[in-house]
Amino acid sequence: MFQSALDIVKNSSYRSPIFRAHCEAADGPKNLSPVRTIAAASTATGDSCEFGSTKYFLLCGWGGILSCGITHTGVVPLDLVKCRLQVDPGKYKNLFHGFKVTVAEEGVRGLAKGWAPTFYGYSMQGACKFGFYEYFKVMYTGIIGEENAYLWRTSLYLAASASAEFIADIALSPMEAIKVKIQTSPGFANTLREAAPKMYGEEGVNAFFKSLVPLWCRQIPYTMMKFACFERTLEMLYKYVVPKPRSECSKGEQLVVTFAAGYIAGVFCAIVSHPADTVVSKLNQEKGATAVDVVKKMGFAAMWKGLGPRIIMIGTLTAAQWFIYDFVKVALRMPRPPPPEMPESLKKKLAAQEKH
Repeated sequence: MFQSALDIVKNSSYRSPIFRAHCEAADGPKNLSPVRTIAAASTATGDSCEFGSTKYFLLCGWGGILSCGITHTGVVPLDLVKCRLQVDPGKYKNLFHGFKVTVAEEGVRGLAKGWAPTFYGYSMQGACKFGFYEYFKVMYTGIIGEENAYLWRTSLYLAASASAEFIADIALSPMEAIKVKIQTSPGFANTLREAAPKMYGEEGVNAFFKSLVPLWCRQIPYTMMKFACFERTLEMLYKYVVPKPRSECSKGEQLVVTFAAGYIAGVFCAIVSHPADTVVSKLNQEKGATAVDVVKKMGFAAMWKGLGPRIIMIGTLTAAQWFIYDFVKVALRMPRPPPPEMPESLKKKLAAQEKH
C-alpha cells in the first residue's frame, strides 16, 4: 500500500518541497528545454527520509503517538470531570464543583482515574490518525490531479482526515470504552487491568465496540474540522497575520504559528463534536443502552452539558498536538512542505482565460 504512494507522490502538489522548473532555452526547441531544480526556502538539507516513503508515513505515525498519547493523558483530570458533568449533571453542577466533589470523595489521586486506557487508546488512535491522514492526502491528490488538489484542497483535507479517523477509531474504541467506564461508574473498577476482564465478562466483545458508531459520529467530524481548519488557518495566518513569509521564519516562529492555528481549530472541533461526545460518555456508563435510547432520554439541551470545559480541553489539546507533531517533524528532520501554492499550469490557464 505504502509503496504505491511513492508513484503518486511524484506528481503530488504535497510532494517534498523540491520543485522542478522547466525553463525553455532561448534558441532551442521547446521539447529540449533544460531543467533547473529550485528548492523552497523552507526545505532543510539532509532530510532523514523521502516524502511519501514508507519511512515517512511511519514517522508521521510516531509523531501521532507522541502528540495524542501525551496530550490526552495530560488532561485526564479535566476529561474525567467533563465526563461526569455529562452523565450526572445533578451531582456535578459545573467544572469547579466537579473537581471539588471528586477530590472530596476520592482524593487528588481520583483525578487520574482512567489514565492508562487513555494513554494506550489515544496513542494507537494518534498513530493511525496522523499516519493515514498523510497517506490519504497524498493518495487522493494523485487521484484528482495537482490542479484539482489545489482548487479543492479543503475538500481534500476533509476526505483524507475522515478516511484516517475511520480507521483510527477502530483502534481507539476498546480503550475509550474502558476509560469512560472507569471514570463514570463509581465502584466498578479503578484500573485498566481490573476493568477490561470485568467488562468482557458482563457483555463480551460488544462492551468494547458498542460505542464505535457514536465514536465515529464524534471523532470523524472532529477530525475533519481539526485537520481542514488547521490547514486553512495556517495558510491564512502566514498570508495575512505573520509579517514575513514562512521561508524567513525560524523553526521556533513556525512552531508558534502552528500552535496558534491548532488552538483556533480546536475550538471549532469541540463545538462540532460535543453532542456525540456526550452520547459516548452516557452510552458507556449504561449497560445495554443504545445511542438512540440515550438521545431520547437526555434530550437536546442535555447533550450540550460540559461544553465549556471541553472547549478549554480540546482547544489546548489540539494546539498542543499540532505543536508536538510539527516539533517531531523538525526533530526527526522530516520533509515539511510549505502551505500549498497554485501550480504553474493553473496560473497559465487562468492567465489565458483573462486575456480572452
